[in-house]
Amino acid sequence: FLYPLEKLKKDDLLQKTGFPISYDTAKLIRFLADIKSGKPSVKSPIYSHLTYDIVPDKFDIVDQPDILILEGLNVLQTGSNKANQTFVSDFVDFSIYVDADEELLKHWYISRFLKFREGAFTDPESYFNNYSKLSREESIEIASSIWQEINGLNLKQNILPTKERASLILTKGQSHT
Repeated sequence: FLYPLEKLKKDDLLQKTGFPISYDTAKLIRFLADIKSGKPSVKSPIYSHLTYDIVPDKFDIVDQPDILILEGLNVLQTGSNKANQTFVSDFVDFSIYVDADEELLKHWYISRFLKFREGAFTDPESYFNNYSKLSREESIEIASSIWQEINGLNLKQNILPTKERASLILTKGQSHT
């Protein structure tokens, strides 16, 4: 339930990814309300990690599930706490916050970036194809910068503050245990 690229300036997309502004929260809340009320055949947009965008005119159909697992960085946020405002978390019966030390998160991000650089980024259709041409050292520098300026900032400003709202907090260690 991210906004399509045409709703965000392409140059700003990477700077806003994962931040609340990149999510179409109203559409997600409508989806959850439809599911919670038992509506059959509710459409969910398909997101491509290759193109970093919503796939036009393609949907998954969710048909009255007994259990719906909703994954996302910002699902426990409460926004500006305006009176009578509906939040995504209003539709969540049980929430799990997966926690880890920030240095581990940064290390895992850089490692994943390096793997993608040799894999998914090499696809000419990939939004991040230009990163596949960087040296290992340049890739580590870029990934560290992205972590510092975007992901780490989002973690501190938007994700960590929701931790205490979770029903259960799981903490991962160095080897993801």
